[in-house]
Amino acid sequence: MKYVREIDDAKGIVQDVFVTLWDKYPTLAADTNFKSYLFTSVKNRCLNHIRDRKKITSIDAVPDNAFTNESDDLYTQELESEIEIALNTMPSKCREAFELSRNQGLKYAAIAEQMGISVKTVEAHMTKALGILRDHLAKFLSVVFIVFYFLFR
Repeated sequence: MKYVREIDDAKGIVQDVFVTLWDKYPTLAADTNFKSYLFTSVKNRCLNHIRDRKKITSIDAVPDNAFTNESDDLYTQELESEIEIALNTMPSKCREAFELSRNQGLKYAAIAEQMGISVKTVEAHMTKALGILRDHLAKFLSVVFIVFYFLFR
């Protein structure tokens, strides 16, 4: 109660700790100080509960229309443009495998059959394509992540 301030939350946390203790009991050392173990476990669960509740509260506080303004459309257009540039830098077979996977939702085996190559070659093409995308988009996405971090703080 000292940490979470809600009786139902406190009861749930203590019950979870006892269930965890019951499950871990056979693996605990014989000289375990159970009073200390329980106190520390309950305290940590309370702190986790508070942290999780803050995350939910901050997400709920964002209005539904927060991401539907013109600047978001601009970010979306910019991201699409950067993806297209990255796709254009890929070798043709690599790009074809990537587009079959991502745009048409084909499995690697179906892509291999359609392209007349082995599944391992498809895997290699996909690894290369994702690496090219990751490298090309790293700078752009880091800026986007920074913006989202400050929005949700």
